[in-house]
Formats: sequence, C-alpha cells, structure tokens
Amino acid sequence: MSQRLNLAVQSGDLVVPAEGRIAVFHPREGHDLSALPQAQVEVIQPFKPDHDDWGAQGFACVASPKAEACYSAAVVFIPRAKPLARLVVAQAVAATEGPVLIDGAKTDGIDSLLKDLKARTSATPAISKAHGKAFCIDGGIDLSDWLIGPQKIEGGLVTAPGVFSADGIDPASQLLVAALPPKLGAEVADLGAGWGYLATGILTRDSVKTLHLVEADHAALACARQNVPDPRAVFHWGDARSWGQKGTLDAVVMNPPFHSGRAADPQLGQEFIANAARLLRPSGQLWMVANRHLPYEAKLGDVFAQVAEVGGDNRFKILQASRPRRRA
Repeated sequence: MSQRLNLAVQSGDLVVPAEGRIAVFHPREGHDLSALPQAQVEVIQPFKPDHDDWGAQGFACVASPKAEACYSAAVVFIPRAKPLARLVVAQAVAATEGPVLIDGAKTDGIDSLLKDLKARTSATPAISKAHGKAFCIDGGIDLSDWLIGPQKIEGGLVTAPGVFSADGIDPASQLLVAALPPKLGAEVADLGAGWGYLATGILTRDSVKTLHLVEADHAALACARQNVPDPRAVFHWGDARSWGQKGTLDAVVMNPPFHSGRAADPQLGQEFIANAARLLRPSGQLWMVANRHLPYEAKLGDVFAQVAEVGGDNRFKILQASRPRRRA
C-alpha cells in the first residue's frame, strides 16, 4: 500500500516541498508515509481508530480539513465510496497550491477516478503497482461540483457521502427499533450510532435519561448531531470497541458493522459485543441486530449468561443478551 507513494516521490512526479504543510487525506493501516517529512505532514483522518493510530505515531492529525487551510502539497488515499472519493479529492485540490497525489486500489475505483479527472485536467502518467495506481494533478483546479454536502432522506434525516446507509434508512435498524422494549433503563448507549437513526427510536422510550451515541466516523456523527436534537443525547467521537467505563450502563443497543474494506469481518461485531458486556451493569441488557449468516451467538454466550433470538426476518436476526459475565 505504500509502494506507489514512495515511487512517486522517487520519480519526481510528487515534488515534496521544502517548506509548508503537506496534507495526507484518509491514510489507513498499512500506508507508509516515510517518504514525506513528518514535521510537515498533517493527517486528515475522520475515522477515529485510524486517527488515533497516526497520532500515536507522532503525526499532527485533524478530522477534516480546515476551511482556511492552505497546503503546499497533498496526498489522497481514496476511500471506496465514489461520492466520498470525489469529495475528498475536491477538498484536497481546493486547499492545496501545489501537487496533489491521488492513490488507490483498482477495487476502490481508481481507474474510473483517473478517467474522470483526465477529462478535466492534466495528470502525470499513472504509476501502476500492487493492484492500484497513483498519479498527480495540480492543486487549485475547480472541482466544486464534487463538493457534495449533506443530503436529506426520508423523514428529513440528514446523511453524508460515504457514511453507512447514506441513501436511506437501514432495514435492519428499522427491525431493531420495532423490537425494542418499552423500557430500556436510564443510561443507554448506541454503539456505532452512525447518523443517528437508532438513537431516534431509542429516545422514544421515556425511561431513557441519557443516551450515549458512540461513532467512529466523524462525518456520520456530525449528521447525528443534526438528526438527534434531543437534550438527552450525548455524542462521542470514539471507537465503540473500547469506549466507556465498565459497569455504567443499563442497556446497549447496536447494529454493529461487519465489513473491513470489502471483506466480511465478523470480528468487528464480536469486539462490539465484548465491550457491550463490559459496559453493562449486572442487570443490564444488550439489544442488537445482525445479518443471519453472522456467527455472533458463540461470542454472546461467552460474555453473557443469557442469550436469545427475539425477532427478525429471513435476512436479519434480533438478539437480546443479559447477565453479563464479569471478568477481571
């Protein structure tokens, strides 16, 4: 994942400025930024676990580019979602005076993006390596039509490019909201809250005094702040796998993610389950929805004394767990 950046610097396609800031948009685990002078780099990473990882390595990190930012060069590692990829590229060229390197895998749509950009500006010859491409364009070109802002979907709810279920309400989350009991307790968390649909359903329960919305995607959480104006809502930009204090919640509600890139990764949901058990009081309950094929029951049985399937349909299952097992 790092070879193309290194080759671009070595070939001179990406001229590293002697001074000024270098923006690096959306670098992920496995990317190697050693070809860039770390003191000049500002990492722009809205995904909290990756943001914290780059910060721990000593990089200056922000969740989004500042409106007044002006960079001498930029590197964009494109995300998979096409509208988000276009948005990030447009943000980069708008904030950069010098060259912008765009890097991505073929499975992330780099060929399509290169074709679209060639129709609008000149690009250096693409460096092809490791099932992907990298090329440079000049900053400052007009891609304002790619600067897509939040959009409204059914019910007037706000979403943003690249967030989960951006085009409409997720049917699994709808099932879960319909299955929730009338009373959930006073202290509740929505782990992986996204843009806030589950939270709107949770907050129809009068017993809820505080609802913690925990979401790793900064853009999704910004949407949730608009969609959930209830004063009982508390918003946390955090990693739902590790957030929170042990034994402080009456209920956890969640529709955990189960993809890492394009590959299904049940471990993500299993880590959500483990943290839910840690967060709950002895009398607390977990309510979750999952695709039927996902193997969560074994993990639930490992960290809860009581587990039941309480609803669902042919695609999704509603799981309820109680009596979290205490571990040292």
